[in-house]
Amino acid sequence: MPSARSIPGPVDSVVVVGAGLAGLSAALHLTGAGKRVTVLELSSTVGGRVGTYTVPGADGKPLYDIDNGASVLTMPELIGSALAAVRETFASTTPPIRLEKLSPSYHTRYADGSHIDVFSDPELMSAEVARACGNAEADGYRRLRRWLASIFDAEFDRFIDSNFDSPLDLVSTRSALRDTATLAALGGFGRLGARVGSFLKDERLQRVFTFQALYAGMAPSKALAVYGAIAHMDTSMGVYFPAGGMSTIAAAMSDAFVRSGGILITDAEVNGLTVEGGRVTAVEVADGRSFPCDAVVLTPDLPVVDRLLDRAGVTSRGRRRGYSVVSPSAVVFHGTVPIRVTDTWPTSAHHTIDFGDAWAQTFARITARRGRGQLMDDPSLLITRPSVTDPTLRIMRDGVMCEPISVLAPCPNLASAPLDWARLGRPYMREIQGVLEQRGYRGLTTDMTVDHLDTPRTWLDRGMLHGSPFSSAHVFRQTGPFRRKNVVEGLDNVVLAGSGTTPGVGVPTVLVSGRLAAERVVGPLGAPRPKASLFGDDGGSH
Repeated sequence: MPSARSIPGPVDSVVVVGAGLAGLSAALHLTGAGKRVTVLELSSTVGGRVGTYTVPGADGKPLYDIDNGASVLTMPELIGSALAAVRETFASTTPPIRLEKLSPSYHTRYADGSHIDVFSDPELMSAEVARACGNAEADGYRRLRRWLASIFDAEFDRFIDSNFDSPLDLVSTRSALRDTATLAALGGFGRLGARVGSFLKDERLQRVFTFQALYAGMAPSKALAVYGAIAHMDTSMGVYFPAGGMSTIAAAMSDAFVRSGGILITDAEVNGLTVEGGRVTAVEVADGRSFPCDAVVLTPDLPVVDRLLDRAGVTSRGRRRGYSVVSPSAVVFHGTVPIRVTDTWPTSAHHTIDFGDAWAQTFARITARRGRGQLMDDPSLLITRPSVTDPTLRIMRDGVMCEPISVLAPCPNLASAPLDWARLGRPYMREIQGVLEQRGYRGLTTDMTVDHLDTPRTWLDRGMLHGSPFSSAHVFRQTGPFRRKNVVEGLDNVVLAGSGTTPGVGVPTVLVSGRLAAERVVGPLGAPRPKASLFGDDGGSH
């Protein structure tokens, strides 16, 4: 693998800005390497995109917490790797991480009234494909599964789990050249949609194995086939849910960090960097405190990072990479629905993807650039019901037992469609509720208490690029060694982590980004690699 460029000079103390998964991963790996680490977090709680919203009751006291971001967890071994850096395990943290493997991973519904459950177990999935689509498609699924595993196998070490100093790293050694050639031979640099279509003819199945391109900010017809690795994580390795909600991951990681000697400071708004001789010597907080350091890991979104670098007088050369093509955004609303209502719904799955009929047109509308983006006219939607897996998350509200519900509707980012979301947000949410009601989710419009609504405007207010929680898109020129580097030109001791830098967007990749940032500071860590335990016909297990 390409060697990580370490920060020159002695490094004893490190400040990590941000306590999301990337920052906590970096902090754990740095602490495990013997560094004194301080994490500064803007919010009052940890987690970032896997944090919580606290919903107050009528008396003003907290009624319940609901996950505020990522709802799909794959590759949990990467969390285990970060914990292992400080000799902690899933069971040793407070709270402990107790994972449930979802079966099915997803329930998918279609405009023609059909449905397909998505299982990571190959035998269950083969049987489901045969039931819904016929034996020929089941044979195609098995061949596709092998191809997706091969793509992931060829890609993980070289393109995801490595630091790059230059695109030449792809061909700089014999092993690098071999891995790149293997990906090319597998068709990894072709188009994902066409490649999946060569295995599966049923359009519904094609959607199951290509919708993940949205996470990379691309339409399946345009996404590189290397992003079949995301589909492999989603459909073969297994989707998990931690008891208590996704936010327990960050809570457990922060607990392990603090108990291992790290310092975590919340409600700390970082507003400056003290620079001397091309190095940051301290990180400044809005309340006047200053935290001396030998190195800094910056994990906020790119606009926030670049404002800090601008204030520090650092040249902007090379810093606009990642801004030219930004992923679509999303409208997400969270709330509760009485159990007596949800019991009448057409599915009881943890995750349901309810596809509209206009699939290709939907991607064209939400990924259009330069002000040409449009809202979906036949929406495809993600409905998440965490208490299906963890009944303790149910809430008694006004004497009625309810379950928490989150609905995600992809939409254009603000550069693609500069819509007035302050005016449009709630009407659009009600429109989405009405669509779902027509699709069988009876009572959603009348019985759902909506407690929180996020739109591109709220994401923008939190510093996210063009109001997208999915950061810069993974077009070729923003992928792998061409993505925003995790080193900062002009500063010898500052590195980046998070979705805007390498390797990219998603829970697994931001966890990797934290460790890659740590390796920039201390050199190769020899951290446990999860890959060996992720292959096998059971789709991966923990």
